[in-house]
Amino acid sequence: MFSPRITLFLLCCIGQQFGLPAAFSEGLLYAAENAEVEDDDDVTRVFIFAGQSNMEGADSNINRVDSFPPFEGLGQEQSDVLFSYNLGRNDAYTSEGWVRLRSVNQWVGPELSFVREIRKYVDSPIAIIKCAVGGTTLGEDWNPDQPGGFMLYPKALKLVRDSLAELTKRDIRFRVEGLMWHQGENDMFNDDYRASYGDHLSRFIQCWRRDLGVSDLRIYVGELHCKSVWGMDNRQRMYELSQGQKAACGRDERVEYVPNNHNGMTIDQRTGLHYHFGTLGQLGHGMEYAKAYLSNINQALPRRTPLKVWPHRPQQRVKLYILAGHRNMEGERAFTAHLDGDPILADNHVVPFRYSIGGGVSVSDHWEALGPAGFYETFGPELSFAHRLAAHDDSAIAIGKFTHSGSQILDWTPEGSIAEDRNLYQKWISFIKDCRRDLEGKGHDVELAGIVYHMGENDMCFYPYKKNAVARLSSIIKQSRVDLNESELKWLVSSQQPFPNESLEQLDVANELISVAEMDSHLQVLLLPEDFPLDRNLLMDAHGVKRLGELLAKETLSLDQ
Repeated sequence: MFSPRITLFLLCCIGQQFGLPAAFSEGLLYAAENAEVEDDDDVTRVFIFAGQSNMEGADSNINRVDSFPPFEGLGQEQSDVLFSYNLGRNDAYTSEGWVRLRSVNQWVGPELSFVREIRKYVDSPIAIIKCAVGGTTLGEDWNPDQPGGFMLYPKALKLVRDSLAELTKRDIRFRVEGLMWHQGENDMFNDDYRASYGDHLSRFIQCWRRDLGVSDLRIYVGELHCKSVWGMDNRQRMYELSQGQKAACGRDERVEYVPNNHNGMTIDQRTGLHYHFGTLGQLGHGMEYAKAYLSNINQALPRRTPLKVWPHRPQQRVKLYILAGHRNMEGERAFTAHLDGDPILADNHVVPFRYSIGGGVSVSDHWEALGPAGFYETFGPELSFAHRLAAHDDSAIAIGKFTHSGSQILDWTPEGSIAEDRNLYQKWISFIKDCRRDLEGKGHDVELAGIVYHMGENDMCFYPYKKNAVARLSSIIKQSRVDLNESELKWLVSSQQPFPNESLEQLDVANELISVAEMDSHLQVLLLPEDFPLDRNLLMDAHGVKRLGELLAKETLSLDQ
């Protein structure tokens, strides 16, 4: 029996032989090209990974992988996946042909988590071809028309062609499924490259399709990572690059913009801020490519389900709490496995929960039972917050959570910044209004019981941002009361100990916050104790996030008395 694709081609030929209308043949050809074939599981799916340091895996460590429970075991060789690579500059690491998928130079690349995730849904053999070199530009190194510098376009093209030729030599049937691309930061330092980035990217994509003979090749463009120090001190340049990226994606239906700002960023021991994803960020980076690819083959990852039974009585008064903030409020490193068996992790069907996390990367469609909803099996302080409230207050409550771990306080201000796409204020206010309106639509008298906000961790590591942190927060508080029509809206702001850096010690955010609170009877400040555990003085693990929620709830209960 012929496969569906071959059958459709034969019908097309028969139609042409008997003079059937051209539209009939064209329709069959299109169907043939897009048909799912019965023997597709025998075809090796080839993915190309290319870019600069955040594709290469800079500042990651394969020995740290198992400290992140969802990715445990990825430090081991994936012996059933073919891998061909050329990584680095003059002293490059090269596979010299096909090997088994593994870490190179003890670094973690996004291909490791990408492959394991798609293999949960795809039975076909998989092969990865990777070419990545840190500190390189699309304007020169990766330029397909006039390559310069490290001559990466011809190098990568040769690697891909030679690798595919070897598959053919081995009689391995294959199909090039997509190109995963993450690059751009270095182009921002050249005015011409930065201004023309979108056009250069479109040309780059066209040349890959032409030179590989795959006219419909899908391209997955990884978002520039603005959680980094470059996302702060080069905000305008990074924004210009991002606009070029998005323009190139927007004019080509087979190019997809893959979000990255919610993924982890490694912590610099000296300053707190860094340029690279690091280990956790690279693992998340690969997961985002996997999600995008699986969505394109109609294998979208499962989502949390809405509440089946509404827990509150009709006309019952409901207290709505809004939790908001950045990395620790999102729960970037709070893995559920590290609290295995803790009752706060069980779905709480008594507390309706809505959220927008990662700046809108994950958004609940409906009210859900309160439970872990973070990226890669993580959770936020809302779980222990609600658990503590319920133990001391029998009021009906609902929780809305709006976070973006890749944001700075500037992004939350009513005026925003030059990087307009990163502005959060109006989206956040709309989210709060939607939560309140939906509860009212269910017949409840809604009390907006308070905004619970944790200060931006990255802001505390960079002088221009730390200097303006409290003033920016004050503008958010003031305008939120106006826009929500709640002149006495309670705000609870928590702040952790500042990152230890001599150049920042003169800025005393804690005392600034206290001074502002002394002038605002509806603002309460929670300063976390000096012995509060933080990973490299910046981020909380599962126990820290749980403790944060408990302290926030304790403070909230004292305000309500």
